[in-house]
Amino acid sequence: MTVDEKIIQGCIAGKRRAQNQLYKAFAPGMLGVCMRYCMNRAEAEDVLQEGFVKVFRYIKNFRSDGSFEGWIRRIMVNTAITNYNKRSKVHHEEINENTLSSEDETPGDKVYLPVDREILMRLIQQLPDGYRMVLNLYVFEGYKHREISGILGISENTSKSQLSKARKYLKNEMEKLEKVKNLQY
Repeated sequence: MTVDEKIIQGCIAGKRRAQNQLYKAFAPGMLGVCMRYCMNRAEAEDVLQEGFVKVFRYIKNFRSDGSFEGWIRRIMVNTAITNYNKRSKVHHEEINENTLSSEDETPGDKVYLPVDREILMRLIQQLPDGYRMVLNLYVFEGYKHREISGILGISENTSKSQLSKARKYLKNEMEKLEKVKNLQY
């Protein structure tokens, strides 16, 4: 989505109307981003609001190097990560290289079953926090395990293990849904 330069300039000037227009243009898509990182809609809405506060605070720093939507998305992802780190009391299991089995990184972990977008979103939200964060950062944001380990404060092997477990969980849940669907027909 492209945004009119006038709206950006209006937001920089602190004009409420421009801020409202920007919010209406991007909030629905960014809510989807936030929902992938959060356990439920209410938490995602909180992250979205906090993210837009940051957007409006730092919009003057947008340099037009990339897309404006990409810039907002990065703010939302970083806000979701900050939210996760604040509330996370989970101690990630540390895995050393010797305990990471070859089956933890098989291409067979990929899920190819057709699935409704809303169902997939609910399944992602049901993942344990660590699994969900690593899955989102790796699959949707394109981070490498080294980067994820730095962002979340875990080892690279823990990141790899969390991703593998998240994929296995999603694959198993989608296979269960497929079996139920086949029984209904």
